[in-house]
Amino acid sequence: MAPVITSHSGSGVVAAVLVMVTVLLAAAAVAQEDPGEGGSSACSRRPVVFAFGDSNTDTGGAAAGLGYYFPLPEGRAFFRRSTGRLCDGRLVIDYLCESLNMSYLSPYLEALGSDFTGGANFAISGSTTLPRNVPFALHVQVQQFLHLKQRNLDIIARGESAPVDADGFRNALYLIDIGQNDLSAAFGSGASYDDIVHQRIPAVISEIKDAILTLYYNGAQNFWVHGTGPLGCLPQKLAIPRANDSDLDYSGCLKPLNDGSYEFNNQLCAVCDQLSSQLRGATIVYIDILAIKYELIANHSAYGFEEPLMACCGYGGPPYNYDRDVSCLGPGFRVCEDGTKFVSWDGVHYTDAANAVVADKILSGEFSRPKLPFDYFCKA
Repeated sequence: MAPVITSHSGSGVVAAVLVMVTVLLAAAAVAQEDPGEGGSSACSRRPVVFAFGDSNTDTGGAAAGLGYYFPLPEGRAFFRRSTGRLCDGRLVIDYLCESLNMSYLSPYLEALGSDFTGGANFAISGSTTLPRNVPFALHVQVQQFLHLKQRNLDIIARGESAPVDADGFRNALYLIDIGQNDLSAAFGSGASYDDIVHQRIPAVISEIKDAILTLYYNGAQNFWVHGTGPLGCLPQKLAIPRANDSDLDYSGCLKPLNDGSYEFNNQLCAVCDQLSSQLRGATIVYIDILAIKYELIANHSAYGFEEPLMACCGYGGPPYNYDRDVSCLGPGFRVCEDGTKFVSWDGVHYTDAANAVVADKILSGEFSRPKLPFDYFCKA
């Protein structure tokens, strides 16, 4: 049976659902907010994580920094309220934090209710690496981190307590997951494939390299770098009109875009290897996100998914339920009843259920280079 997609005619329906669900499930949501309560952690010291990236990692930065509001059905599957995440529930970073038995990362720009004792999240939806000085490019995010670090150390120097001390910064994990928006823009610019591979991608990789170097020379030692996913499998890209299906592979994804993703990751992995050999005392782990996500899409039924290439929340119906003029939450958007049957949440981002699979594969270590466990940085 095909998953059911329900139509929503406007914000009134969303508001009604928001009120109803908030009242009925508030207690459950509060109980699920803090994975750091209870359980045991594999870490021998308190884990501290600083994350940099785009909407794949943004836990509320765009909402805090730009005033965006993402009402239900965003967040409906887990938090059951708006959290600023572009997902029906948790992101991969949330699952990774759960694996460490730590609280979810607070957005750096969130003024109220933030807890930075376990690190901070600088990722902002829509972020790119270039141009580098535009908010909130990767370079800007790194500068924000340097400001946060200096403020912490200044406070400690005055004899006061701060969320993270010098040891915390030195032993922390620095997670970087960015580049998808740069690659998407490159393919959307009309540039030739050769230009993208030999000019655009190297420029992006250079910015990621610069970020790692800047963090390293400011005391960072542990890095966790995610490659980009299969761009050609996103409903957003597949919904673009095409003359024929000759560019589709056996999984129904666009081969040229996935080839570009593959080239991006090859270059990123090479830089990670280069820096690992050059930076004394640094550990840089590269994660093959493309292999993880493509395997999920190609073998989706094995994981209980029915729709690998259709957005749960969007407009247009099968085969992709994506319309660039009517996004998820847009007027007349349609949302599936059961997001656990869908890999894609809104045509660009994955569902809570799909992110759980991705995170599990990351934690397996099978797709890491070198093959270190995610919690390596917080073990003595």
